[in-house]
Amino acid sequence: MTAKTERIPGYCALCWSSCGCISVVEDGRLVAIEADPEHPTGAALCAKGRAAPEHVYSDARELYPLKRTNPKGAKDPGWERISWDEALDITAGRIKAIEEKSGKASVAFSITTSAGTAMQDGYPFVERLRQAYGTPNAVASIELCNFANAFVFGYTYGVPMPPSEVENGDCIILWAHNPNTTWLAFATRINKAKRRGAKLIVVDPLRVGLAAKADEWLRVRPGSDGALALAMANVIIEEQLFDFDFVRDWTNAPLLVRNDNGALLTAADIDPNGDATTKVAWDDGANGALLYDPTQGNYENEGKPALRGAYEINGIRCRTAFENYARLCSETPPERAAEICWLDADQIRKTARLIGNSKAVSCYHWAGLEMHSNTSQSSRAIDCLYALTGCFDAPGGNVILENVPVNDVFGRELMPEEMLDKSVGQEERSLGPESIFNWITTDALYKAVLDREPYGVNALVSFGMNVLLSHADGERGARALDALDFMVHIDPFMTPTAQHADIFLPVNSPWEREGLKTNFVVDQKACDRVQLRQQVIEERGESRSDTWIAFALAKRLGLSEHFWEGNVDAAYEEILDGSGVGLAELREQPTGIDKEQQTRYRKYQETGFATPSGKVEIYSQTFFDNGYPAMPEYHEPGMGPHSQPGLAKEYPLVLTDTKTPHFIHSQYRHVPKLRRSERQPRIDVHPETASARGIKEGDWVELATPHGKARMTARFVEAIHPGVIRATAGWWQNCEGLGLDGYDPENDEGANYNRIIGNDIYDPVGGCVPHKSYLCEIKKAPS
Repeated sequence: MTAKTERIPGYCALCWSSCGCISVVEDGRLVAIEADPEHPTGAALCAKGRAAPEHVYSDARELYPLKRTNPKGAKDPGWERISWDEALDITAGRIKAIEEKSGKASVAFSITTSAGTAMQDGYPFVERLRQAYGTPNAVASIELCNFANAFVFGYTYGVPMPPSEVENGDCIILWAHNPNTTWLAFATRINKAKRRGAKLIVVDPLRVGLAAKADEWLRVRPGSDGALALAMANVIIEEQLFDFDFVRDWTNAPLLVRNDNGALLTAADIDPNGDATTKVAWDDGANGALLYDPTQGNYENEGKPALRGAYEINGIRCRTAFENYARLCSETPPERAAEICWLDADQIRKTARLIGNSKAVSCYHWAGLEMHSNTSQSSRAIDCLYALTGCFDAPGGNVILENVPVNDVFGRELMPEEMLDKSVGQEERSLGPESIFNWITTDALYKAVLDREPYGVNALVSFGMNVLLSHADGERGARALDALDFMVHIDPFMTPTAQHADIFLPVNSPWEREGLKTNFVVDQKACDRVQLRQQVIEERGESRSDTWIAFALAKRLGLSEHFWEGNVDAAYEEILDGSGVGLAELREQPTGIDKEQQTRYRKYQETGFATPSGKVEIYSQTFFDNGYPAMPEYHEPGMGPHSQPGLAKEYPLVLTDTKTPHFIHSQYRHVPKLRRSERQPRIDVHPETASARGIKEGDWVELATPHGKARMTARFVEAIHPGVIRATAGWWQNCEGLGLDGYDPENDEGANYNRIIGNDIYDPVGGCVPHKSYLCEIKKAPS
């Protein structure tokens, strides 16, 4: 009998890239995933997407709700299968009991990233559940993924970093970002731009992905990015390669900064009747003070402010913000940066000139810049460097694309106002993710659970986040999870984190559920697409979607009125209201519907920037007001050889980690098609470094840091700096199909990278932990 074959259009929802794909289904079984070249993100499909059938039908998946029967801390939780009703009733009942005793803030959520997992379908509704419930504590990994990209960039430009419009660019900068591994739709566009002649600059300690095709690959020492950015800005300023008009007219660089206290000079400082909100520049033409109104975004009498210089007004000595910035950059010339960054001064100059002489420059940085103790100021340094190009929101630059108008259902308006300033950790980080969306760090969570500071957290509702394998201080994390009064974990797999839960709820795969997506981000054509991805196969076992689980918990917690009385279709209709597209129409057109829009450039000329000055903030008023340096000062990595010279004697190597193209975070190592390419946990090491320690390629090595130990195999890489070791996080799963064992993530014999990184040193603004710049040493492991 001939098999019935269906080819169903959709998109892969395993990560941020959302690549268009065709699901091939034979007699109700998913057999293949193919790229869909007709989709705006479908030019290619990565190995993880193509391996989806093995993932979907893996015996490692959990398919039924489970209840712990053994005490917390037991090696075997004693899982017992139960019904969905019992599992949800227990979960809601325990949450209500803990809330009644200790308040809603004592119930925390953790929500896995929608950028690197299959959470994108359910994320808005899970976040809405948390907001409607009313807890100000949600671990969301933002300090590991895009605090700098979204929020620090936002403090400088007023918006999260927009995508790079590489199709119109002549110079593309990838700073600590390898889209070959994390955003394939973007990588394909860069490759196309390279073929037509665009120049590519890659700043990365590793020669991975597009670094192999770069016109300039700068092998920066992990964590020294800020010094490199200041040095390149120094060259561009000294050689006057910057966009003078943009910097003068659209940044706050002309505003005067007081020498005595570092604050911006105000009208009230120079006139008793002056307004303290009005700032002051120097008018070259009138040779005197020039007032600037940040609410209107203009200077009085259409004066032309001086961009550089030192001045004295009414006895107050000042310099322009740009003068201060130029002086800061001059302290790190290419020769000095070369020493700090382990680079060549001539290459730094050459790269700076390439940027300064290009007409359409884009710059994108992501996770590689996030995981350092100096993340925020490094990001500020890069963002200010980019401002010198004048290419923001210009053709070929980083462009704010037009999006199909849809409604936000995250439910931020549902959070009780009195809870907004109660996030654990917020008192320490006034500009951190805690203060923005009540997204807390795991360090703050562990402190609240174990030390009861600033108050106790007693329950955790964990949607897919494998904190023990994806966050620092895994040993402390395990103790914190066991100390909770109650924990429910929602996941397709029984992860090491899930093993600490009281209730386990099984999640299905994207191919077993519908998914709605708008604004595919990577370029304007992709942003025009609205698509309802079809469910292509039946749910396996009793697994359910994150969306279904969020709605079901909302009902039992008395929140149905905020969840469309349980009607998911009604929720989709509300999202789509205003888009011009209806749910029924999308179901009839599974390839999606394009709502064509026209990109508008330089929109700041109409609206200004959503910053305190209404301009790009070379001088960050927000940072200054919150006690941080207003200028992008360089600070050494907190766990680096210069800041910790004593420890560096015992741990002389710099440890960094990076994503692998074969897996996503701690996922998919059970899939034979993927595991064949990377069978064991490994470090990348320069042959000279290994030889000096008696290590041969393929040997098992002990990777030690001041915080712990792990075991991995050695791979020799000539391109890596001899002083740097590269490892990958996420190793725990076995792979039965290849007969490969797993690794215990909770002892020194395992391969848990995050167990050897401490939470004690972190970025003061965002709480970012230095997973990518830590001290270490290696030696051959005993057999």
